[in-house]
Amino acid sequence: MNLFRKAYNRVEFIGAVLIFLLLAFIPVLEILSRLIFSSGIRGADSYVSHSVLWVAFLAGMIASRDNAHLSLTSGKDLFTGKLEIFTTAVSRIFSAAICFGLASSAFSFLFIGFDPGRMVGLFPMRLVLFIIPLGFLVMGIRFFLLHDDGRRWVHAHVIVIAVLLGAFLSIPSMTNMLYMLMAEPPMFLDSLSMFYYDFFYYAAVPMILVLLFTMVNGTPIFILLGGIAFFLFSKDWGSLEVIPNEAYNLLTGSSVPAIPLFTLTGFILSESKAGDRLVRLFKSVLGGLPGGMAVMAVLVSAFFTTFTGASGVTILAMGGLLSFMLHESGEYKEGFIKGILTSSGSIGLLFPPSLPIIMYGVMAQISVKDMFLGGIIPGVILVLALAVMGVVASFHKKRNSKFDPSDFLPALKDAVGELLLPILILAGYFGGFFTLVETGAVSVVYCLILEGLIHRDIRKKDLKVIMTKSLPIIGGILMILAVSKGLSYYLVDAEVPMALTAFVRENIHSKIVFLIILNLMLLLTGCLMDIYSAILVVGPLVIPMGELFGIHPVQLGIIFLANLQLGYLTPPVGMNLFLASYRFETPLVEIYKKVVPFLLVLLVMVLLITYVPWFSLAFLGG
Repeated sequence: MNLFRKAYNRVEFIGAVLIFLLLAFIPVLEILSRLIFSSGIRGADSYVSHSVLWVAFLAGMIASRDNAHLSLTSGKDLFTGKLEIFTTAVSRIFSAAICFGLASSAFSFLFIGFDPGRMVGLFPMRLVLFIIPLGFLVMGIRFFLLHDDGRRWVHAHVIVIAVLLGAFLSIPSMTNMLYMLMAEPPMFLDSLSMFYYDFFYYAAVPMILVLLFTMVNGTPIFILLGGIAFFLFSKDWGSLEVIPNEAYNLLTGSSVPAIPLFTLTGFILSESKAGDRLVRLFKSVLGGLPGGMAVMAVLVSAFFTTFTGASGVTILAMGGLLSFMLHESGEYKEGFIKGILTSSGSIGLLFPPSLPIIMYGVMAQISVKDMFLGGIIPGVILVLALAVMGVVASFHKKRNSKFDPSDFLPALKDAVGELLLPILILAGYFGGFFTLVETGAVSVVYCLILEGLIHRDIRKKDLKVIMTKSLPIIGGILMILAVSKGLSYYLVDAEVPMALTAFVRENIHSKIVFLIILNLMLLLTGCLMDIYSAILVVGPLVIPMGELFGIHPVQLGIIFLANLQLGYLTPPVGMNLFLASYRFETPLVEIYKKVVPFLLVLLVMVLLITYVPWFSLAFLGG
């Protein structure tokens, strides 16, 4: 059994890597084809969009294998002993059963929604889409089979209950398929469906409450969102096939491939010595200035966060090096260093090619290019705020670093490749030479050549490490996006945005008051939810209210993302606070204390961005 599991895991990983490489190289070949033959590759867009589908679910399967799905684990230490055993069992049961329910609805979706003769290039559509039910099924099995704690009786009960609950959740989808397959379906199918929907008419809300309770014990975010959508559709006699349908529509969207591509770019940079070279360059330029080393730390953090998104990779990858450099400068106390590095962990989120900006543009159906332009000045404001704090804190402090002109040219020569990357991205995309997805693919290939062939930081064995680290993160993000779209569809279909807009219209008459409430709501949302699910679930609720008060869509998007970014630093459960506590081996309460001054300054800057539209609209002519 162990040999079979190892062999399957290896095939799964190799398959994910190969398809990911196709995703990266097809757009590059498309660019070369246009340059050489003045025409693109036939069907390239379809291959790329459906490659994302496979990458998403294979990576999601790997994330479930490694127990690496994004989750809200802040309350996990609340439970010990038998209570911990019980809550873990409930979490595993719900996670597995919901995956089984999603798998059955996905199978029904591809069977009902697509004709047998429909193709994706050379491949039958049903075969290509089979990865959706397969992915959910494998994730469900892994949720109750993996991480056995040695209590066999608990493990056995979890399996039995999860399978039974999963079978119950599969009733509507399986019934739909039987109706299509059988000329005269048996009468009991109607009774079975009626029983299912009658049950959830009363049980949906209690089931959702139990599901929310399990989040404190590490239930993945995508299970929470997918489960809530599943139970709500069941309560209202909705078609459960809508959830995989919306997942398919989102994951095959024209801009979505850029998300895994830019994420991989960030991991390539973080696993190479790019950070060392950038630190050396900025140190050679800024090291002799008051606060120069803090400015260096903020700029390097912004650079990496721009490519890795708000996943906390910057703190984990660069926190140790930057902490050492700030300590070495002799300008700052321990607490200040931890505070500024924690606060810088998501500071580059508003700069292109930020993944949340791409996702917001896709969700709001506004130009990603306009969103990139709108985020530049607000992003600079936030970076400057932290940089100024670093400068002020260093006044009248003895510095160990001095400017040495002889260090600058060698440092610039070493780091010029990394400095050219954002220039390549900005010139290629804003100059109209590349599409957004092609820009992501070019950045991956560029970084592989730069770090692998030129600097030789990354060798063949390192590529496996990079993919091992990046695939679970990519799978976690894309699974959240996939199921969030289903929940978003339900909310829109249930006219929740319209109801909220009507409430706001009747009770809030001042734009200023609305923006204050919006700031507070988004800050709380950013504290409790990851940024990707917040974009897809909360975004559709906020956009109509912004239109009500005449707020420009781009400005609303920047306000939305800036507040969510700040939520990552907001006690008690901001994600970056936990990552910093882990990275710096510091009690969480101490991290809270050190971050508060930076949080307050950034809050003022976010309010400034909120109430001065020019910052977001200057490059748009607004």
